[in-house]
Amino acid sequence: MAFPERVTLVDVGPRDGLQNESRPVDTAHKVALVHHLQASGLREIEVTSFVSPKWVPQMADNAAVMAAIARPEGVRHSVLTPNLKGFEAALVSRPDEVVVFAAATEAFSQRNINCSIEESFERFRPVVAEAHRHGIKVRGAVSCALGCPYQGDVSADEVERVVRLMKHAGVDHCGIADTIGTGTPAKVQAAMARALKHYPLAEVSGHFHDTYGQALSNVYASLEMGIATFDASVGGLGGCPYAKGATGNVATEDVLYLLNGLGIETGIDIERLVDAAAAIAAALGRPVSSRVGKALLARRGRAES
Repeated sequence: MAFPERVTLVDVGPRDGLQNESRPVDTAHKVALVHHLQASGLREIEVTSFVSPKWVPQMADNAAVMAAIARPEGVRHSVLTPNLKGFEAALVSRPDEVVVFAAATEAFSQRNINCSIEESFERFRPVVAEAHRHGIKVRGAVSCALGCPYQGDVSADEVERVVRLMKHAGVDHCGIADTIGTGTPAKVQAAMARALKHYPLAEVSGHFHDTYGQALSNVYASLEMGIATFDASVGGLGGCPYAKGATGNVATEDVLYLLNGLGIETGIDIERLVDAAAAIAAALGRPVSSRVGKALLARRGRAES
């Protein structure tokens, strides 16, 4: 299949990226990050999560962030709502989309959210029903679809089992997530093929971590199958909590550079995206970690000197 002519990037930095920060991040910095991303041309942003602050204290200001962000026409703001209580709290903030997730392995489900895969669906089936009642789209993620920190390898059959459950639960969109970054292109294509048995091409996406340096290869392998939606995190925000010191989310600007090189449209300005990466890195007190971010900032420095 030919590469898609246009790709949608969903920046998950404000949520999946920042939630791993050990020190509290000011609400103002989170809001500024969303605004920087919007200014770069991003039209899909995962802003925050409505989960218990006991478990994810970094997201305790979820309502404040949603209330403070500008909501320009054409930009969709999503939030993670793993259960009905979270959805009800999120509803006040008028999200454009809500996100639910289920693990591909029983081992990860039990260790991460203390329940079986089927029990996790019982928790978010009411979320799907209520979201649809309010006209809100539901995006689902199959976590650990390409590798599990407790089980090891994950089969395509295991991935398809969860994809099928998502479809039956009424989830509108299915994301294949390489949570620990161990996936390689052949495994990615096998998992994507199973998702495409149950969802149309436009409603399947990839979420790749770069722990083993395979994220861009996995994006490319997905593009070969026609996949046209990918999660990424500005500046490579977010670590991998199951592999100490490892790189987490693939950087949005790294994916964008690849797409630009392939002539694929995104509507995103890479220079302004790097501005966003630099701003949040400065707020966190560290340099930009993405390869493209570092390269473009270095080029600017040489030009100025």
